[in-house]
Amino acid sequence: MKRKLFISTLIIMVMVCALAVPAFAASSGGGSGSGSGDVSGAIQSTWTAAASQLKTIVNNVVFPAIDMILAIFFFVKLGTTYFDYRKHGQFEWAPPAILLACLIFTLTAPTYIWSIIGL
Repeated sequence: MKRKLFISTLIIMVMVCALAVPAFAASSGGGSGSGSGDVSGAIQSTWTAAASQLKTIVNNVVFPAIDMILAIFFFVKLGTTYFDYRKHGQFEWAPPAILLACLIFTLTAPTYIWSIIGL
C-alpha cells in the first residue's frame, strides 16, 4: 500500500515537473537570464491593450444583462405587490422603488462609470 502511494506521488511529481512551463516577463536580450523581468511593465501594457475590449464587453453584454434581469424583477415585484394590495388593502412601495432605483442606476451607469474608474 505504501509502495503504491509512493509510486503514485513520484509519478505525479515527475509529470508536474515535465509539464510545467516557465513564464518570463519582458526579458530583453534573448539570452538565458540576461533580461530584466519587468513584471509591472508587462501588466500595465497588457491592461492598456485590454482596457478598450473590456469596456466594450461590459457596455454591450454585462450592463444589458443586468438591466434585463432588474427589469424582470421589477415587473414581477410590481405584480406581486399589486396582488398583495388587492388581498390586504395596503400597497408596499419599498421593494418596487428599490428595484426601480437600481434599474435606473444600471441604465445610466455606462455614461459615467468609466470616468470614475479611469478608462
